Amino acid sequence: MSGIVEDVSDANYKDFTDAPAAVVAYGIASCEPCNAYDPILEVTAAKFPQIKLGKAKMHVPGRCREIKKRHTFETYPTTHLFSKGKLLLTREGKVEADELAALISDHLLR
Repeated sequence: MSGIVEDVSDANYKDFTDAPAAVVAYGIASCEPCNAYDPILEVTAAKFPQIKLGKAKMHVPGRCREIKKRHTFETYPTTHLFSKGKLLLTREGKVEADELAALISDHLLR
């Protein structure tokens, strides 16, 4: 694990979400809350280097077709918590740093 926000796409999605503890934030470039979420993701990745934390750029053509087939997104950003390929939790909208840290602690580090 690295302590950085990784880029997630169809190419690495399965390996990424099959990790023991992974967080994926889905967003698009034109989304103000998505852009405001980026610094929170960076702080969270540094705080929890033992988990994989990544961002899927859903607006980039051809990068997330399979992800879009697998999941339905009502709003961006949307955050998923995974453990060993199993989706544990979904949060829609920007998640504040304290809440994201609590969700990680409660669902991925226990």
